[in-house]
Amino acid sequence: MDIVYFDLETQRSANDVGGWGKKHEMGMSLGVTYSIKDHCYEIFSEDRAEQLVRRLQRADLVVGFNHVRFDYDVLMAYTILDLRENLVSLDLLQEVERIVGHRLKLEDIAQATLGVGKTADGLDAIRWWREGKVLEIAKYCCFDVKVTRLVHEYGATNKKIFFNDRFGRKQSFAVDWTL
Repeated sequence: MDIVYFDLETQRSANDVGGWGKKHEMGMSLGVTYSIKDHCYEIFSEDRAEQLVRRLQRADLVVGFNHVRFDYDVLMAYTILDLRENLVSLDLLQEVERIVGHRLKLEDIAQATLGVGKTADGLDAIRWWREGKVLEIAKYCCFDVKVTRLVHEYGATNKKIFFNDRFGRKQSFAVDWTL
């Protein structure tokens, strides 16, 4: 089974394009995948967006964090496919929201579950894009893919993950993310 972990960063923010309803106008700066079958990361620039879509199509399962409602919307500007309909996906944010009843940040889950957090945020990646610091975006996006993979694998193995609630207390909840 080829599970592919996926994340992308954008060139523009929601404010830059006139709101969250225009994600397709944000533009992909970089997309990153990690394949458990191939044991490697692959980085896709905007001019390789079509290849990124084809890579995701070859996956048995695409796992990400908010990728179904965000990353796919950005990426669909580069394809005629409806990625939500054409890819088998596990969106960890959607799963968490369904179980816990509200959205959680990947940072809060990763810190509580793995003891490691994110290295930056999406607004940093947009600033780096404007500054031409593509390598910084690639490192950040690869690390987010790795954190997403490690959270997913932890949940699949241990049948639970943790998060820090708004009061800083460590909480847990059960998940069924069998590999």
